[in-house]
Amino acid sequence: MAEKDFPTIEQICAVLKKMPLTNEVERRNQALIAFTLLTGVRVQVLMTLKIKHVYFIRGLVRQNPKEVKTKFSKTINTFFFPVRENVRQIVVDWIDYLIKGELYDLNSPLFPRTALKHDKNNAFVIDGLEPIHWTTTTPIREIFKEAFKSAGLPYYNPHSFRNTRAELGQKVCTNPEQFKAWSQNLGHESPLTTFTSYGTLSLHRQGEVMERLGINRG
Repeated sequence: MAEKDFPTIEQICAVLKKMPLTNEVERRNQALIAFTLLTGVRVQVLMTLKIKHVYFIRGLVRQNPKEVKTKFSKTINTFFFPVRENVRQIVVDWIDYLIKGELYDLNSPLFPRTALKHDKNNAFVIDGLEPIHWTTTTPIREIFKEAFKSAGLPYYNPHSFRNTRAELGQKVCTNPEQFKAWSQNLGHESPLTTFTSYGTLSLHRQGEVMERLGINRG
């Protein structure tokens, strides 16, 4: 099986740090990537989540298939993965901005789409945001592509963040219960799905583990 290419957490954090924040569209873009790192949700979920689906006190995202496009229309409850506090704060500040600054209600999209208008030359230009869900995942992928390109890094699509999360799980989970919780958090019925489909060890990591096993034996 070929190695899957995915970003490290350090790379994602570097992208977040370099993203411009001069207007609400740029703030949404940063929050979108931060939220993907925080939760590992699929791109179709990012497109359809509402503000009410995020419970910050519990650190929980409820993916209700009646309102959110989950895989196989499953109900998925995702608790925030362990990340740096500033990543979580980006998302907190974003939701606070939507509710208190823009007076969005809880049924509004968590990531509203970009509004467009015609300029004097009758060309489309960005005109902030509008409280409407995206109807396609293409704009989300373009946001990721531009963010990584601007940071001088190769493009990693939203789905690749799930591999990033699976790799972290291999490092931090130490017993079956932890592996199960980590797997459920990604919406998988079995830990085997998480750590075979998403969690193949990189060549570098494989070497590190084998070297450590040799040290422990000595």
